[in-house]
Amino acid sequence: MTDSPSKQIHQGRNVKRFREMLGIKQEALAYELGEDWNQKKISMLEQKEEIEASLLSQIAEVLKLPVEAFQNFDEEQAVNFISNSFGDHAFDNAFNKGTINFHPVEKIIQLHEEKIALYERMLKEKDEMMNRLEKLIGK
Repeated sequence: MTDSPSKQIHQGRNVKRFREMLGIKQEALAYELGEDWNQKKISMLEQKEEIEASLLSQIAEVLKLPVEAFQNFDEEQAVNFISNSFGDHAFDNAFNKGTINFHPVEKIIQLHEEKIALYERMLKEKDEMMNRLEKLIGK
């Protein structure tokens, strides 16, 4: 039995995905990366299957995401995992296997508090980005 070749993760596409999810334009990312960057270079970068580690690290820092997000995220695998875990018969399968877990109220509250904290951090980062863009436009 031979192992199937592992599918290459398209790092440029992942940069684009996460940049768009964060609501950041290519021009804004280019500005944050420095004078050598512009919208066209970001567009070309997002088409590259593999990005140099040092540049990927710099992009991760700007977007405030772990480098692994760009290196490991595979949309097809994520969709398969979600559909297999939470598909039409997920409850039936869990029930038949006796693996249904109900979270205590404290755990649910903790998860909501973490989500609120993340949302507040994202809003703060958005405001900081808007301030930087307003300063750029003002120049």
